[in-house]
Amino acid sequence: MYLLKQLYSHKDLIKNMARRELSARYAGSFLGWIWSFIQPFVMILVFWFIFSIGFRVRPTNDVPFVVWLTAGMAAWFVFSEIVNASPNLVISVTNLVKRTLFPSEILPIVNVLTSLFSHCVFVSILLGLLLLQGMPFSFFYLQAFYYLFCLILLAIGLSWGLAAVHVFVRDVGQIVGVVMQVGFWATPIFWDAKMMSPKIQLLLKLNPMHYIVQGYRDSFIYFIPFWERPYETLYFWSISGLMLFAGIYVFFKLKPQFADVL
Repeated sequence: MYLLKQLYSHKDLIKNMARRELSARYAGSFLGWIWSFIQPFVMILVFWFIFSIGFRVRPTNDVPFVVWLTAGMAAWFVFSEIVNASPNLVISVTNLVKRTLFPSEILPIVNVLTSLFSHCVFVSILLGLLLLQGMPFSFFYLQAFYYLFCLILLAIGLSWGLAAVHVFVRDVGQIVGVVMQVGFWATPIFWDAKMMSPKIQLLLKLNPMHYIVQGYRDSFIYFIPFWERPYETLYFWSISGLMLFAGIYVFFKLKPQFADVL
């Protein structure tokens, strides 16, 4: 409750920092904000060409591969963007953190807000592909907000913990990069988990991002409500809740020592 009050009391600062971060991201660039559309579009185009044209991957459950792929990538890449940036959140604003009145706990929130902009671009491209492929519109699209909320809670819990620990252990950034690379290929983004044996599928579902990636596809493609996956939902919230509270505890435990170490 105390944390929520703190975040709410600094809502204007959070919005201003997020706006400044977005403005700085493309500052001096000739195309500016257009790059936010070009980069994900080219990424999807390249992966589509490699897998659909090069490897001749067939549609998954009669769903065009490019749509199926983009739905999974939309979830993964916002998560990846948030987590990969997390270790450097505190040390990148050393001058601010050394000021005793600066609320450094807002930094993961600012990071999430800036990352959501690129996520909106990804989802816009996904909706465009759904339209081009003539796939049916459904109010299940709104269910994606639930899975986005799940993703944010999972990512922000990790962010608080990683940002705090990285101040003391500078190897955290490199470790996170390696883990995220492994996680990318361990999450069924380019391949269908159903092609694996039941035992392997069970192991894959231990990855909480499996739940979110599948949830995006359930929302935009298969139109399956989240309550039809009760056990996966219970497991996800158990893991995410644990990570969230662990991240908050670690951050506020280490926060008083930030200024001394930096």
